[in-house]
Amino acid sequence: MTNANTNTGNLDPLFHPAAHYKSPEDVLNDIELSAPEKRIILSSWASDMFAVESCPALREIPGMGRAVRLADILTALRRLDGDDDDPPRPGGVPMRLRRPWAAAFRRPA
Repeated sequence: MTNANTNTGNLDPLFHPAAHYKSPEDVLNDIELSAPEKRIILSSWASDMFAVESCPALREIPGMGRAVRLADILTALRRLDGDDDDPPRPGGVPMRLRRPWAAAFRRPA
């Protein structure tokens, strides 16, 4: 299985943000980071570059000993934006018509 941990090259772990944080919550709680710096770290973690090939809902960050859920990273980004009170709107399949062909046969009111 290919993952981000096999593609780290010769990067010094001291320069990689994951070497200092164990979770998205740790990034948010670091008082020495500015909001833009936190956003950069969390956004890089959310990147498809770190997606686990067999499970795209997980991210494997170099230097971190475990996979991180993408949902946790996105929640941290929402909290950073002050949107932690409002959950994301539902979408996708539930919002689609159950029978798309039925819409073609509807009569105008």
